[in-house]
Amino acid sequence: MGPLLGIKVIEFAGLGPAPFCTVMLADMGAEVVRIDRKAADPGGPPGLFDPKLDILNRARRPVALDLKRLEAVEAALKLIESADILIEGFRPGVLERLGLGPEVCLKRNPRLVYGRMTGWGQYGPLAHAAGHDINYIALTGALHAIGCREGAPVAPLNLVGDFGGGAMLLAFGVLCALTDARTSGHGQVVGAAMTDGAGLLMAMMCTFQAMGQWSNEWGTNVLDGGAHFYGTFKCADGKWISIGAIEPQFYALLLEKCRLDDPAFEAQLDRSRWPALKDKLAAVFGTKTRDEWCAVMQGTDVCFAPMLDLDEASEHPHNRARGAFIEIDGVVQPAPAPRFSRTVPEVPGAPALPGACTEAALADWVSLRARFERYALVGRSRLFWTYETSSAIEGRYLFR
Repeated sequence: MGPLLGIKVIEFAGLGPAPFCTVMLADMGAEVVRIDRKAADPGGPPGLFDPKLDILNRARRPVALDLKRLEAVEAALKLIESADILIEGFRPGVLERLGLGPEVCLKRNPRLVYGRMTGWGQYGPLAHAAGHDINYIALTGALHAIGCREGAPVAPLNLVGDFGGGAMLLAFGVLCALTDARTSGHGQVVGAAMTDGAGLLMAMMCTFQAMGQWSNEWGTNVLDGGAHFYGTFKCADGKWISIGAIEPQFYALLLEKCRLDDPAFEAQLDRSRWPALKDKLAAVFGTKTRDEWCAVMQGTDVCFAPMLDLDEASEHPHNRARGAFIEIDGVVQPAPAPRFSRTVPEVPGAPALPGACTEAALADWVSLRARFERYALVGRSRLFWTYETSSAIEGRYLFR
């Protein structure tokens, strides 16, 4: 099930953003075969990164191929011949040297969407240099924009470069190209550079700058902790809450809930008063525990939420009601998102060890002679079918 049911994806195993892009496609119902460079050694010592617990590799069928051997490269090309999308996250030129670059693959499969994830891009002075999320967002202005007034820049984990600016932009790009391929009959290369994506995510900050409403001084802007009405505050029990009362009506409710009648708070947008007002508000929030403030503000229009750790997040009543977290083989993890009213995705499968499905996945993938197709009939009626020629189902039509 899922809106991408019938879409076939080849993924070259990697770390971080490329597998996160692919897990989003797999979560939505795409059939994904991951090509690992070698199979896991069941008898070997456990590594620091246990593949059985790697959430980014859920819902895959892993195939182990030694791509230094010609026959393995040919096996990969056989898989690629019937794929809709290919995802890779190597440095520029790596797959070309292996004989699996875009030119070769698109010759075998002209409708293929070839998705490439890089940090710096396929070209440019830094294209071949090593890097990580923190470096990519530093180059785009994103890292400079996140810092405390008295302190240092704060790295937002690897959410901005790897996942937001990288994986999500690549997922968007390959699905755009897939839509085009289905009408034009031609595939193409989609290049997602994390520097490009992180820069794009700064669009609103660039708007503020253009309007003269952005300062390069840390902790002096509305969204970087400078404003007393948008930030985090420590409670009496040492736990924290978040406040985002930007709009006037929300700000007025914040003052009401905090029982603040100090005239100084009336000048909400006077930046010169923000530090002093923030100190006053911090003193107020320090008088109650986090749970006590939840009782006062949670669910109101103050724009409030308790700051939860990973253990607490999955247990919060709102997240539980929405099924925002799921448990697979004892591992608590985020559920697939976004939500769909009709093509609801299934619960993802647990991560499989590298190379665990080599023989079965190769046989099943190549034996499918006709991909999932959609035929529109009269009016709104639609017929869905697949034609399978595997050993289990020989020449059988499956209707939905």
